[in-house]
Amino acid sequence: MAEVMRADARRNYEQLLAVAREAFAEHGTDASLRDVARRAGVGIGTLYRHFPTREALLEALMSSGFDALRSRAEELLAASSPRDALLVWLRELAVGSTTYQGLPASVMAALREEGSELHASCHAMRASGGRLLARAQESGAVRADLVIGELLALVAGIAWASEQSTGHDLIERLLSLSAAGFAADRSPGSAPA
Repeated sequence: MAEVMRADARRNYEQLLAVAREAFAEHGTDASLRDVARRAGVGIGTLYRHFPTREALLEALMSSGFDALRSRAEELLAASSPRDALLVWLRELAVGSTTYQGLPASVMAALREEGSELHASCHAMRASGGRLLARAQESGAVRADLVIGELLALVAGIAWASEQSTGHDLIERLLSLSAAGFAADRSPGSAPA
């Protein structure tokens, strides 16, 4: 049975999350954890008791977003257009990945490192995105040689590029260009790329 957190520990935990959310929004995912603890009014030891690593803190901040993306992918499996469903999900992933500067790199690293705190949340999101991709491929709308890892790397690149510019217009433009690139070629006699 899971241990119930004491009221003061729960307050510290919630305060650390709130301050980390602000610090990461201001300074990106590399924000000083010592500064997060100071701004939350707790010692660095308290922060590390709750979040032993930066990734553990990121996972606590991002797990609900990853869960929402996983659920959204499951909902989109029922959409009438598998291609459009995939593009909607990729757009939501790209926009969500710009929440904190440096987040796309953290997510890609977590997908590669099975032992990271973010891996399980990212892996579930990746699996549901993979089902959307497979459905779009089965419909013939998306090239068959595309794999979900490549697609997630592409979206991470788009999110990173968006971080470097202003607004989400770049996300829309780059996703549109990318979608044209991963569309299945249906011209007669065309060879796979």
